[in-house]
Amino acid sequence: MHSAAPTGQTLLAAGVARLRAAGIEGAARDARWLLAHALGIAPDRLTLVLPDPVPADQEAAFTRAIDARAQHQPVAQIIGQRLFWGRSFRVTPDVLDPRPETETLIAAALEHDFSAVLDLGTGSGAIILTLLAERAGALGLAVDMSAKALEVARANAAALGLEGRVQFRASDWWQTVTGNFDLIVSNPPYIAAPDYAALAPDLRLWEPRMALVPEGCDGTGLAAYRAIIAQAPEFLRPGGWLMVEIGLGQGPAVQALMEDVGLGAVHTLPDLTGRGRVVAAQAVASL
Repeated sequence: MHSAAPTGQTLLAAGVARLRAAGIEGAARDARWLLAHALGIAPDRLTLVLPDPVPADQEAAFTRAIDARAQHQPVAQIIGQRLFWGRSFRVTPDVLDPRPETETLIAAALEHDFSAVLDLGTGSGAIILTLLAERAGALGLAVDMSAKALEVARANAAALGLEGRVQFRASDWWQTVTGNFDLIVSNPPYIAAPDYAALAPDLRLWEPRMALVPEGCDGTGLAAYRAIIAQAPEFLRPGGWLMVEIGLGQGPAVQALMEDVGLGAVHTLPDLTGRGRVVAAQAVASL
């Protein structure tokens, strides 16, 4: 005789308890997301179906998801997607999980006119694809060292119907970049090597190290900014903008790098928590 299938409420309670025991912050939120995903419904509909029995295949899918989250795998990787600026982006362990604070960069970029945009270290493509989706007619070039990241970005471009407006290219920063742009954006690796070991396990164990820690032996986390900013003036159109996301406390150093190469209107923009999040600078218009 088969035992009755557990209800969604029973599974949810067990999932929350499992995640709390594993030390997962936001256990209740994450368990709800994962149960909704296993049931194939939108998270805002979950409460309506919690009293219903859950079929064995969906119960198994939820158990697998909870097991993965208990190992600190990010929710976005488990469900395979992340909402960013209102759109869904595919996420895998080969790309950085797009963060809400990166939307500060989107908001800053959309304050300006642009028809040609370059994204250095595109990862999932969330930044450049959002900008192109928001600015009809603009064209883009996205580069990344990781072939697997470029695969994810191409899939996201296709899913959003943007593949005709963006090119993807393998490149170590400027290595294969050609052309001139009125907007250059980047969310480069900026965690100093000595700080890597102290990162939350969600980041350290599951996200690509090359997207977090820049190559370079100075240990400051600034190596990528030096590489990007040194050559940016060659690729910026007069009056064009360079915008980069930064880590905690890096604003003054990154501003100084931009000023040193002759960029103007250099300033740091805060995210919603008030922390400096984006440094922007403008190419001086030719006389």
